[in-house]
Amino acid sequence: MFSPVYFADENTLGFAKVLRRAGRTDVLHPGHPDFPAVPLGALDLQWMPAVGRAGFIVVTRDRRIRTRPAELTAYREHGIRSVWLGVKRDMRPDEQAQLFLRHEDRLKREIIKRGAGPWALAMNGRGLRPIRLGGE
Repeated sequence: MFSPVYFADENTLGFAKVLRRAGRTDVLHPGHPDFPAVPLGALDLQWMPAVGRAGFIVVTRDRRIRTRPAELTAYREHGIRSVWLGVKRDMRPDEQAQLFLRHEDRLKREIIKRGAGPWALAMNGRGLRPIRLGGE
């Protein structure tokens, strides 16, 4: 069965820790010993090349990562594939994890369908939808 590895950036660090405590080994984050290439505190432009090379799916709440010129260039150069946990209100990490788990099967289908990056999806209470990368 297809099993992607997810990389939660520092905006979703709590989300990653909730899933790790629940026994998930397929969710990594900055500072995790299984991914020493990205230390805690790494800037977006520092972790993006390593995450792209590894083929991980980024889980983030950072809306601007896909629109800032330098990050957008890195998004494309490194084939970043991402899911933005986007709801109109702030969510606690456990609520973010619940949202993710509710739509994870569909997310896996989308990952297969979309293939190599760059691409970005938004996940909210209703499901998933594609979001444009700046300049598209």
